[in-house]
Amino acid sequence: MAPDAGAVSSDSKRADPFAPLTSQLLPVGDGHEIYVESVGRADGIPAVYLHGGPGSGCQPDHRRLFDPERFHAVLFDQRGAGRSRPKGRREDNTLPHLIADMEMIREQFGISRWMMVGGSWGATLALAYTQAHPERVSGIVLRATFLGTRGELEGAFLDALPRFYPGLSEDFISLLPEEERTKPLDAYWRRILDTDPAIHGPFARAWHDTERILSEHIPGRVRLDHNSPASARSLPATPFMEAHYFQSDCFMRPGQLLADAGKLRGIPGIIVQGRYDLLCPPATSHALGAVWREAEIRLVEGAGHTLYDPGVRDAVMKAIADIASKLNR
Repeated sequence: MAPDAGAVSSDSKRADPFAPLTSQLLPVGDGHEIYVESVGRADGIPAVYLHGGPGSGCQPDHRRLFDPERFHAVLFDQRGAGRSRPKGRREDNTLPHLIADMEMIREQFGISRWMMVGGSWGATLALAYTQAHPERVSGIVLRATFLGTRGELEGAFLDALPRFYPGLSEDFISLLPEEERTKPLDAYWRRILDTDPAIHGPFARAWHDTERILSEHIPGRVRLDHNSPASARSLPATPFMEAHYFQSDCFMRPGQLLADAGKLRGIPGIIVQGRYDLLCPPATSHALGAVWREAEIRLVEGAGHTLYDPGVRDAVMKAIADIASKLNR
Protein backbone atom coordinates (compact mmCIF):
# COMPACT_ATOMS: atom_id res chain seq x y z
CA MET A 1 0.00 0.00 0.00
CA ALA A 2 1.60 3.24 -1.09
CA PRO A 3 1.49 6.22 1.24
CA ASP A 4 -0.61 9.19 0.27
CA ALA A 5 0.59 12.74 -0.02
CA GLY A 6 0.15 13.20 3.71
CA ALA A 7 2.45 10.32 4.68
CA VAL A 8 5.61 11.11 6.59
CA SER A 9 9.10 11.16 5.15
CA SER A 10 11.86 8.73 6.12
CA ASP A 11 13.57 11.50 8.11
CA SER A 12 10.38 11.96 10.14
CA LYS A 13 10.18 8.24 10.74
CA ARG A 14 13.69 8.20 12.18
CA ALA A 15 12.83 11.12 14.42
CA ASP A 16 9.61 9.45 15.60
CA PRO A 17 9.60 5.63 15.46
CA PHE A 18 5.81 5.69 15.91
CA ALA A 19 5.12 7.93 12.92
CA PRO A 20 3.14 6.17 10.17
CA LEU A 21 5.05 4.30 7.49
CA THR A 22 2.02 4.66 5.22
CA SER A 23 -1.37 6.32 5.38
CA GLN A 24 -4.23 6.54 2.93
CA LEU A 25 -7.96 6.55 2.38
CA LEU A 26 -8.82 3.14 0.97
CA PRO A 27 -12.01 2.83 -1.13
CA VAL A 28 -13.85 -0.28 0.07
CA GLY A 29 -17.06 0.07 -1.93
CA ASP A 30 -20.60 1.21 -1.10
CA GLY A 31 -19.38 4.82 -1.13
CA HIS A 32 -17.10 4.25 1.88
CA GLU A 33 -13.42 5.15 2.16
CA ILE A 34 -11.58 3.99 5.26
CA TYR A 35 -8.49 5.59 6.74
CA VAL A 36 -5.63 3.10 7.03
CA GLU A 37 -2.11 3.60 8.39
CA SER A 38 0.81 1.33 9.22
CA VAL A 39 3.59 1.73 11.77
CA GLY A 40 6.78 -0.05 12.81
CA ARG A 41 8.92 -1.89 10.29
CA ALA A 42 7.72 -3.30 6.99
CA ASP A 43 9.33 -6.68 7.69
CA GLY A 44 8.04 -6.87 11.27
CA ILE A 45 5.44 -9.18 12.81
CA PRO A 46 2.10 -8.32 11.14
CA ALA A 47 -0.62 -7.09 13.48
CA VAL A 48 -3.84 -5.12 13.21
CA TYR A 49 -5.36 -2.85 15.85
CA LEU A 50 -9.15 -2.73 16.10
CA HIS A 51 -10.64 0.29 17.85
CA GLY A 52 -13.72 0.29 20.03
CA GLY A 53 -17.12 1.87 19.97
CA PRO A 54 -18.30 0.97 17.44
CA GLY A 55 -17.64 4.37 15.95
CA SER A 56 -14.72 5.78 17.95
CA GLY A 57 -11.66 5.57 15.68
CA CYS A 58 -7.93 5.01 16.28
CA GLN A 59 -5.79 7.44 18.26
CA PRO A 60 -2.06 8.23 17.92
CA ASP A 61 -1.37 6.53 21.27
CA HIS A 62 -2.64 3.22 19.89
CA ARG A 63 0.46 3.09 17.68
CA ARG A 64 2.58 2.99 20.83
CA LEU A 65 1.11 -0.33 21.92
CA PHE A 66 3.39 -1.97 19.36
CA ASP A 67 7.20 -2.12 19.61
CA PRO A 68 8.28 -0.46 16.34
CA GLU A 69 11.36 -2.69 16.19
CA ARG A 70 9.29 -5.88 16.27
CA PHE A 71 5.98 -5.16 14.57
CA HIS A 72 4.41 -4.08 11.33
CA ALA A 73 1.13 -2.85 12.77
CA VAL A 74 -1.87 -1.72 10.74
CA LEU A 75 -4.42 0.64 12.28
CA PHE A 76 -7.63 1.71 10.57
CA ASP A 77 -10.77 3.67 11.31
CA GLN A 78 -13.82 1.51 10.70
CA ARG A 79 -16.58 2.59 8.32
CA GLY A 80 -18.05 5.93 9.33
CA ALA A 81 -15.59 6.38 12.20
CA GLY A 82 -12.62 8.65 12.86
CA ARG A 83 -11.00 9.85 9.66
CA SER A 84 -12.95 7.49 7.40
CA ARG A 85 -15.46 8.96 4.98
CA PRO A 86 -18.31 9.77 4.92
CA LYS A 87 -18.02 10.42 8.63
CA GLY A 88 -20.84 8.88 10.61
CA ARG A 89 -22.39 7.07 7.66
CA ARG A 90 -24.38 4.05 8.80
CA GLU A 91 -25.62 2.82 5.43
CA ASP A 92 -23.78 -0.30 4.26
CA ASN A 93 -22.15 -0.44 7.68
CA THR A 94 -22.47 -3.86 9.33
CA LEU A 95 -20.19 -6.39 10.96
CA PRO A 96 -19.82 -8.42 7.72
CA HIS A 97 -18.82 -5.18 5.94
CA LEU A 98 -16.08 -4.54 8.54
CA ILE A 99 -14.76 -8.09 8.20
CA ALA A 100 -14.67 -7.73 4.41
CA ASP A 101 -12.82 -4.40 4.81
CA MET A 102 -10.19 -6.13 6.96
CA GLU A 103 -9.65 -8.73 4.27
CA MET A 104 -9.19 -5.99 1.69
CA ILE A 105 -6.63 -4.26 3.94
CA ARG A 106 -4.77 -7.53 4.55
CA GLU A 107 -4.57 -8.22 0.82
CA GLN A 108 -3.43 -4.65 0.10
CA PHE A 109 -0.49 -5.13 2.44
CA GLY A 110 0.29 -8.63 1.18
CA ILE A 111 -0.05 -10.10 4.68
CA SER A 112 -0.77 -13.82 4.90
CA ARG A 113 -1.44 -14.00 8.66
CA TRP A 114 -1.65 -11.26 11.28
CA MET A 115 -2.19 -10.78 14.99
CA MET A 116 -5.54 -9.37 16.17
CA VAL A 117 -5.43 -6.69 18.89
CA GLY A 118 -8.66 -5.10 20.10
CA GLY A 119 -10.59 -4.06 23.17
CA SER A 120 -14.33 -3.92 23.92
CA TRP A 121 -16.00 -3.55 20.48
CA GLY A 122 -12.53 -4.10 19.02
CA ALA A 123 -12.53 -7.48 20.79
CA THR A 124 -15.92 -8.25 19.20
CA LEU A 125 -14.54 -7.50 15.75
CA ALA A 126 -11.34 -9.45 16.44
CA LEU A 127 -13.32 -12.55 17.41
CA ALA A 128 -15.78 -12.22 14.52
CA TYR A 129 -12.98 -11.80 11.97
CA THR A 130 -11.02 -14.72 13.39
CA GLN A 131 -14.03 -17.01 13.33
CA ALA A 132 -14.64 -16.03 9.71
CA HIS A 133 -10.96 -16.39 8.69
CA PRO A 134 -9.09 -18.48 11.30
CA GLU A 135 -6.37 -19.37 8.81
CA ARG A 136 -5.47 -15.67 8.55
CA VAL A 137 -4.89 -15.12 12.29
CA SER A 138 -1.59 -15.86 14.05
CA GLY A 139 -2.59 -14.78 17.56
CA ILE A 140 -5.08 -12.64 19.47
CA VAL A 141 -4.84 -10.05 22.26
CA LEU A 142 -8.15 -8.89 23.67
CA ARG A 143 -8.95 -6.29 26.30
CA ALA A 144 -12.37 -6.29 27.94
CA THR A 145 -14.19 -9.07 26.10
CA PHE A 146 -17.47 -7.96 24.52
CA LEU A 147 -19.39 -10.67 22.67
CA GLY A 148 -21.88 -8.23 21.12
CA THR A 149 -24.96 -9.62 22.86
CA ARG A 150 -28.11 -7.95 24.12
CA GLY A 151 -27.57 -9.64 27.48
CA GLU A 152 -24.23 -7.88 28.00
CA LEU A 153 -25.76 -4.47 27.30
CA GLU A 154 -28.65 -5.13 29.65
CA GLY A 155 -26.19 -6.34 32.27
CA ALA A 156 -24.26 -3.07 32.06
CA PHE A 157 -27.09 -0.53 31.78
CA LEU A 158 -29.96 -2.29 33.57
CA ASP A 159 -28.08 -4.26 36.26
CA ALA A 160 -24.63 -2.82 37.03
CA LEU A 161 -25.72 0.80 36.53
CA PRO A 162 -28.53 0.86 39.16
CA ARG A 163 -26.54 -1.30 41.59
CA PHE A 164 -23.34 0.75 41.54
CA TYR A 165 -24.65 4.18 40.52
CA PRO A 166 -28.32 4.41 41.55
CA GLY A 167 -28.40 8.20 41.16
CA LEU A 168 -26.88 8.01 37.70
CA SER A 169 -29.37 5.29 36.79
CA GLU A 170 -32.21 7.60 37.80
CA ASP A 171 -30.72 10.36 35.66
CA PHE A 172 -30.41 7.97 32.72
CA ILE A 173 -33.95 6.62 32.96
CA SER A 174 -35.63 9.93 33.80
CA LEU A 175 -35.13 11.27 30.26
CA LEU A 176 -37.68 8.73 29.03
CA PRO A 177 -41.46 8.96 29.40
CA GLU A 178 -42.74 6.53 32.04
CA GLU A 179 -44.40 4.23 29.54
CA GLU A 180 -41.05 3.54 27.84
CA ARG A 181 -38.97 2.89 30.94
CA THR A 182 -39.63 -0.85 30.88
CA LYS A 183 -37.45 -1.15 27.74
CA PRO A 184 -35.06 1.77 28.12
CA LEU A 185 -32.32 0.53 25.79
CA ASP A 186 -34.65 0.23 22.81
CA ALA A 187 -36.14 3.62 23.63
CA TYR A 188 -32.68 5.23 23.82
CA TRP A 189 -31.47 3.71 20.55
CA ARG A 190 -34.65 4.74 18.76
CA ARG A 191 -34.28 8.34 19.92
CA ILE A 192 -30.54 8.49 19.22
CA LEU A 193 -31.24 7.43 15.62
CA ASP A 194 -34.06 9.97 15.21
CA THR A 195 -33.16 12.59 12.60
CA ASP A 196 -34.43 15.48 14.76
CA PRO A 197 -31.51 17.06 16.70
CA ALA A 198 -33.92 18.13 19.43
CA ILE A 199 -34.69 14.46 20.02
CA HIS A 200 -31.37 12.72 19.41
CA GLY A 201 -29.14 15.35 21.04
CA PRO A 202 -30.06 14.86 24.73
CA PHE A 203 -30.18 11.08 24.41
CA ALA A 204 -26.85 10.81 22.59
CA ARG A 205 -25.17 12.90 25.29
CA ALA A 206 -26.80 10.96 28.12
CA TRP A 207 -25.82 7.61 26.58
CA HIS A 208 -22.24 8.75 25.99
CA ASP A 209 -21.77 10.23 29.45
CA THR A 210 -23.33 7.24 31.23
CA GLU A 211 -21.19 4.80 29.27
CA ARG A 212 -18.08 6.83 30.04
CA ILE A 213 -18.78 6.79 33.77
CA LEU A 214 -19.33 3.02 33.67
CA SER A 215 -16.04 2.59 31.81
CA GLU A 216 -13.82 4.19 34.47
CA HIS A 217 -12.92 2.57 37.77
CA ILE A 218 -12.79 5.99 39.45
CA PRO A 219 -14.85 8.37 37.29
CA GLY A 220 -14.50 12.11 37.65
CA ARG A 221 -18.26 12.54 38.05
CA VAL A 222 -21.14 10.17 38.68
CA ARG A 223 -24.28 12.11 37.68
CA LEU A 224 -25.75 13.55 34.48
CA ASP A 225 -26.51 17.23 34.16
CA HIS A 226 -29.50 17.50 31.85
CA ASN A 227 -29.52 21.29 32.18
CA SER A 228 -25.95 21.98 31.10
CA PRO A 229 -25.74 24.05 27.90
CA ALA A 230 -24.41 22.05 24.97
CA SER A 231 -24.38 22.85 21.29
CA ALA A 232 -25.24 20.44 18.52
CA ARG A 233 -21.63 20.71 17.33
CA SER A 234 -20.43 19.07 20.53
CA LEU A 235 -22.41 15.86 20.04
CA PRO A 236 -20.26 12.74 20.46
CA ALA A 237 -20.08 10.41 17.46
CA THR A 238 -20.09 6.99 19.11
CA PRO A 239 -23.71 6.86 20.40
CA PHE A 240 -25.06 6.99 16.85
CA MET A 241 -22.93 4.12 15.57
CA GLU A 242 -23.48 2.15 18.77
CA ALA A 243 -27.26 2.57 18.51
CA HIS A 244 -27.11 1.45 14.87
CA TYR A 245 -25.18 -1.71 15.76
CA PHE A 246 -26.83 -2.53 19.08
CA GLN A 247 -30.34 -2.11 17.68
CA SER A 248 -29.44 -4.85 15.16
CA ASP A 249 -27.73 -7.19 17.67
CA CYS A 250 -24.38 -6.19 16.14
CA PHE A 251 -25.50 -7.94 12.95
CA MET A 252 -24.93 -11.38 14.47
CA ARG A 253 -27.22 -14.23 15.42
CA PRO A 254 -27.80 -14.56 19.19
CA GLY A 255 -24.76 -15.93 21.02
CA GLN A 256 -22.79 -16.27 17.80
CA LEU A 257 -19.27 -15.55 19.06
CA LEU A 258 -19.45 -17.93 22.01
CA ALA A 259 -21.20 -20.63 19.97
CA ASP A 260 -18.48 -20.44 17.30
CA ALA A 261 -15.55 -20.14 19.72
CA GLY A 262 -14.41 -23.62 18.70
CA LYS A 263 -13.11 -22.00 15.51
CA LEU A 264 -10.43 -20.30 17.66
CA ARG A 265 -8.86 -23.67 18.48
CA GLY A 266 -5.11 -23.68 18.04
CA ILE A 267 -4.78 -19.87 18.02
CA PRO A 268 -2.82 -18.48 20.98
CA GLY A 269 -4.43 -15.64 22.86
CA ILE A 270 -4.26 -13.42 25.91
CA ILE A 271 -7.28 -11.64 27.39
CA VAL A 272 -6.54 -8.57 29.53
CA GLN A 273 -9.45 -8.04 31.90
CA GLY A 274 -10.08 -5.29 34.44
CA ARG A 275 -11.32 -6.80 37.70
CA TYR A 276 -13.99 -4.11 38.14
CA ASP A 277 -15.09 -3.66 34.54
CA LEU A 278 -18.82 -2.84 34.70
CA LEU A 279 -19.32 -2.79 30.93
CA CYS A 280 -17.48 -6.01 30.08
CA PRO A 281 -17.18 -7.93 33.36
CA PRO A 282 -14.71 -10.77 34.03
CA ALA A 283 -17.48 -13.36 33.71
CA THR A 284 -17.59 -12.77 29.95
CA SER A 285 -13.86 -13.34 29.52
CA HIS A 286 -14.14 -16.41 31.74
CA ALA A 287 -16.96 -17.83 29.59
CA LEU A 288 -14.89 -17.32 26.44
CA GLY A 289 -11.79 -18.83 28.05
CA ALA A 290 -13.77 -21.92 29.06
CA VAL A 291 -14.29 -22.69 25.37
CA TRP A 292 -11.10 -21.18 23.92
CA ARG A 293 -8.56 -23.14 25.93
CA GLU A 294 -5.53 -21.55 24.26
CA ALA A 295 -6.44 -18.19 25.79
CA GLU A 296 -4.80 -16.95 28.99
CA ILE A 297 -6.83 -14.51 31.07
CA ARG A 298 -4.80 -11.81 32.83
CA LEU A 299 -6.78 -9.87 35.42
CA VAL A 300 -5.76 -6.31 36.25
CA GLU A 301 -6.67 -5.53 39.83
CA GLY A 302 -7.98 -2.08 40.66
CA ALA A 303 -9.00 -1.41 37.06
CA GLY A 304 -12.25 -1.07 35.15
CA HIS A 305 -12.98 -1.01 31.44
CA THR A 306 -10.89 1.68 29.84
CA LEU A 307 -7.43 1.18 28.38
CA TYR A 308 -6.23 4.03 30.58
CA ASP A 309 -7.25 2.70 33.97
CA PRO A 310 -4.11 1.98 36.04
CA GLY A 311 -2.19 -1.05 34.79
CA VAL A 312 -4.37 -1.86 31.79
CA ARG A 313 -2.30 -0.26 29.04
CA ASP A 314 0.92 -1.84 30.35
CA ALA A 315 -0.81 -5.22 30.54
CA VAL A 316 -1.98 -4.92 26.94
CA MET A 317 1.51 -4.00 25.74
CA LYS A 318 3.00 -6.96 27.61
CA ALA A 319 0.35 -9.29 26.18
CA ILE A 320 1.14 -8.12 22.63
CA ALA A 321 4.86 -8.71 23.23
CA ASP A 322 4.23 -12.12 24.81
CA ILE A 323 2.09 -13.35 21.93
CA ALA A 324 4.78 -12.15 19.52
CA SER A 325 7.37 -14.19 21.44
CA LYS A 326 5.14 -17.26 21.20
CA LEU A 327 4.85 -16.77 17.46
CA ASN A 328 8.64 -16.48 17.11
CA ARG A 329 9.10 -19.73 19.00
